[in-house]
Amino acid sequence: MENFTEQGLRDAIAAAESPDWSVRAAAGRRLAAASRIESVAGVLHRLLLDAQDTGVTAETAAALLARRDLAGLRVVLAARAVASDEGTADQLAAELDCDPRWATGQDGDELITHLRTLASDRDPEVRNEAMARLSRCR
Repeated sequence: MENFTEQGLRDAIAAAESPDWSVRAAAGRRLAAASRIESVAGVLHRLLLDAQDTGVTAETAAALLARRDLAGLRVVLAARAVASDEGTADQLAAELDCDPRWATGQDGDELITHLRTLASDRDPEVRNEAMARLSRCR
């Protein structure tokens, strides 16, 4: 996890507004590595729902899932729950469903544990998305 300086955080947040999809995707990867993800969750949410390019969605989601923690998974589930654009919703689902690190074995158990925790989340959209994912794992 990355500890940003205040300037580094401002730079990454500014890059998230770039007209260039690759700059936005890089910002998503960088912000996904933040040690206190809660402080940039709104920006990450916007990047996950990027209206111009699903490449930004894919890169940001992959970086969040690579954290292999509850916080990263929660941000991706929250975006998937509200994604209204079919391409974006499909891309988020693909990232969640196809992450090979969590597909089988002990890693699959880790994912199920995280999903069970998030099935009790305070946010009903995260809670519902986690429950839907759990139902597919059984």
